[in-house]
Amino acid sequence: MNEHVKNVTPETTDLSRRSFLVGTAATGLVLGYAGVPGIETAAAAAPASFEPSVWYAISPDGLVTVTCGKADMGQHIASTMAQIVCEELGAKWSDMRVQLASNDPKFNDPVLGAQITGGSWSTMMNFDAMSRAGAAGRIALTEGAAAAMGVPASELVVRDSMIVHPKSKKQMSFADVVKSGKATKTFTPDELKAIKLKTPDQYTMIGVSVPQLDIPSKTNGTAKYGIDVMLPGMAYGAIVTPPVRFGATVKSVDDSAAKKVPGFIKAVTLDDKTGTTSGWVVAVASTYANAKKAAQALKIAYDSGPNAKLSSQALLDEAKRLQGLEDSGQFFVKDGDPNAAFGSAAKVLEAEYTTSINIHAPLEPMNATAEFKGDILHIYSGNQFATRSGAIAAGAAGIDPKFVVMHQMWLGGGFGRRLDADMMIPAVQAAKAVGKPVKVIYSRENDMTMDFSRPLTYQKVKAGVDGDGKLIAISHDVVSAWPTARWGIPDFLTPSVDKKGPLDSFTVNGADFFYTVPNHYVRAIKNELAHNATPSGQLRSVAPGWTFWAVESMIDEIAAATGKDPAQFRISLLDGAGKNDGGAQRLRNTLLAAMGLSGYGTKQLPKGEGMGVACVSSQERATASWTACVAHVAVAPSGEVTVKKLTVATDVGTQVHPDNIRAQVEGAALWGLSLAMYEKATLTDGGIEQTNFDSYTPLRMSQTPEVAVAVIANGEKATGVGEPAVTVVAPAIGNAIFNASGARVRALPITAEAVKASMKA
Repeated sequence: MNEHVKNVTPETTDLSRRSFLVGTAATGLVLGYAGVPGIETAAAAAPASFEPSVWYAISPDGLVTVTCGKADMGQHIASTMAQIVCEELGAKWSDMRVQLASNDPKFNDPVLGAQITGGSWSTMMNFDAMSRAGAAGRIALTEGAAAAMGVPASELVVRDSMIVHPKSKKQMSFADVVKSGKATKTFTPDELKAIKLKTPDQYTMIGVSVPQLDIPSKTNGTAKYGIDVMLPGMAYGAIVTPPVRFGATVKSVDDSAAKKVPGFIKAVTLDDKTGTTSGWVVAVASTYANAKKAAQALKIAYDSGPNAKLSSQALLDEAKRLQGLEDSGQFFVKDGDPNAAFGSAAKVLEAEYTTSINIHAPLEPMNATAEFKGDILHIYSGNQFATRSGAIAAGAAGIDPKFVVMHQMWLGGGFGRRLDADMMIPAVQAAKAVGKPVKVIYSRENDMTMDFSRPLTYQKVKAGVDGDGKLIAISHDVVSAWPTARWGIPDFLTPSVDKKGPLDSFTVNGADFFYTVPNHYVRAIKNELAHNATPSGQLRSVAPGWTFWAVESMIDEIAAATGKDPAQFRISLLDGAGKNDGGAQRLRNTLLAAMGLSGYGTKQLPKGEGMGVACVSSQERATASWTACVAHVAVAPSGEVTVKKLTVATDVGTQVHPDNIRAQVEGAALWGLSLAMYEKATLTDGGIEQTNFDSYTPLRMSQTPEVAVAVIANGEKATGVGEPAVTVVAPAIGNAIFNASGARVRALPITAEAVKASMKA
């Protein structure tokens, strides 16, 4: 029996009394969580006379406003939530509206208990809850209409915001029922669980590419992002950061030159008790231009701290040292006895895989606006983790978190970057210092050098095969900073299999693959040096972005060493034995789909070209989206690699919006290509060297290959699509390079120099 650590992402749905309430108000029917008073929202769906709730409200004019508790960073999750509600409610799509939730505790996630957007969790974890909310509303409206019309509820038909009695030709609109006050049904938790939801063959909205509700406001300029916030009497803050990423302190600030800048108000040295920032100063002025000028005029002396001499190479050297210690880290997977199996193996392979520091760099740089109104702190910002960010803002202000109101804005890109709240700290402390609202906007240089980046990683993989070429053992050590441990939230850590304490499973997810290997160890090792010098965050795909780089590269290396076709070798390992049942079969199907769409194994390719495969169960084992990729590359004698085509197949279970799914898979695949081939940040003297897009160089339009996508929608539970394709592309490219040139690369990003060196070797 496989022994894996339990994943921290639960699959249950909270159907407590608090989760769903259906009732009436004088002017609207509201469904959702029962709320608590005391937190303002910019556009409350429920009238004041009605008990607050969150998921959606139907107004007297029949408009249905869905409140989205997830951050919308361009993935249209607000529209997705509305589409799920709409399907079961029976509303007309043109009647649907969306708004974003505040940090009121009533908006806490029904599963995680926190407002967080990440892990490709949103649709899969909210599909059932939002469906039941929609269905409950339909039932309440139907019973209300039946009472008003004097007909049996069982004879009514709901469609396009109308409730019709075919026999009598009577009908009422949703608006009519709301105004009548007849919708009074409430549901117990058991009744909610007992609601019979539609089956996939009954869907009329799910699976349809309806117009996204957020696009009109985003194209006409009415959608407000954090950077758009304007408050009366507002000042602006520009931050000055130290030459090292973390650990510096400010010794002195000379603002004499800054005082000559028109509109300069004050230079505020941050006193950040939350430990999120260190050594920062914010210059406050009447305009952003003048704040930047004042920031440039400040003369600041630093104590650069303990990390001032560190480099990327030092972090890598430390990772290798830690991996070599027998007692380092904790076990994430501990099945069988790989060490004994290696002793009897016919062939043993070992390889080291590395990834570099990577930067999020969303188009909208970090920003936040803070305003104190009496005892209440108001924060305006786009954020992916309102629960934690509100607490950090409170810590920066020295107040109780219950006195923090967060106004969620649309996000101009997030990708995990806005899970952190560093941008709120200078805004909060500056607003407190100057006694007026302050908007802080990072420069691109601030954003890159102070990013909570994807950590530098080092992985050692050892594999053994028997005389028949069958894989019998794998040991896999993963050494990195621990991004999630940095949050200090115990619930996000995972008990280790060897009982040595909690580990950060978000550094090793993916290493617990669905291949059948009888002897399998995965060890998670925290690189404290990297953890302290380069505080790391969750960059799109998190651990599977590096663990599958190692796993899928090693699987290919084993296939090559045993003379087997890499795709067929994977298929043989995906037999669905034991714990892998169900998942392995779905993963195998995506691999077969990608192979078929790409023509893998059926084409005679020119010299110097090759195809490579990879298949992954990203994100976490318990929340997997089954995804495979075939990469087609051309390799020049110089080592230059041209990616000609990426073919991606993904099993999403139930697809809500087909066009959106394809767009997210395409975007994720290109993000994965960018990480694989072009993106690298380096640490020198404790600081990130790359400061803008001239030195940190993501994929350009001219480098974009053809991307073909196959979506498998089989009616199973909805899965996530925002991240999995990120993780499958790099190993597929690396494996294609080997098939094209014989060069095996084991470091990301892949460079022409590395390919050429491997070709010569």
